[in-house]
Amino acid sequence: MTTLEIAIAFLTLAGLEIVLGIDNIVFIAIITNNLPDAIQSKARKIGLLLAMGTRIALLFAITWVMRLTAPLFTIMELTLSGRDLILLAGGLFLIAKSTFEIHDKIEHRPHEEHAARKALTFRSAVTQIALLDIIFSLDSVITAVGMVGQIGIMVSAVVAAVLVMMVFADTVSRFVHRHPTIQMLALSFLILIGVFLVAEGLGKHIDRGYIYFAMFFSLLVEFLNMRMRKTQAS
Repeated sequence: MTTLEIAIAFLTLAGLEIVLGIDNIVFIAIITNNLPDAIQSKARKIGLLLAMGTRIALLFAITWVMRLTAPLFTIMELTLSGRDLILLAGGLFLIAKSTFEIHDKIEHRPHEEHAARKALTFRSAVTQIALLDIIFSLDSVITAVGMVGQIGIMVSAVVAAVLVMMVFADTVSRFVHRHPTIQMLALSFLILIGVFLVAEGLGKHIDRGYIYFAMFFSLLVEFLNMRMRKTQAS
């Protein structure tokens, strides 16, 4: 590859990794906002470093990752692979986790929310992030291998993408925490992503573009609502 081709491949893949990491940032923001304030930023950075480590490890184990797409067994004409089972488990976990979080936000009073934040430990938050990182990393790694054949470019793009996400993770988390309606919207996004993962695990392909468009459109409407509320208040 020429220098120009390498640069184009790197920038394209890094940009794609950032887009594919949006759902990861949303999940990390929701989880870490339930931690005591003093350790939230540390948990977010460790979570993103774990995401980077997971992606790089899977890139170097790409032969094993690609074997996950091989059929394992068939149930009523539905053929499932290792990747399908991982996506199903991750999707169901996201749906359940987000549903419980929404219930807590609706039902809990301020003192109960404070108690819940104290109850969530640093270790349990990082463990949840690490488990979901594996789910979020699978499609990212398979996409990287499909786009670029050189491991050096893939690893460099992953590192660059995670560094960019680390820069904005605290800002995104603070914004989500300050605006309750954004919190609810973010949890709804996670349910949407969970449904997407379950559908993918069951062999029903949904173009990610539809998912990202729905998320972007919902955010746009919410920003307009925030602007309207601010205008009315003044």
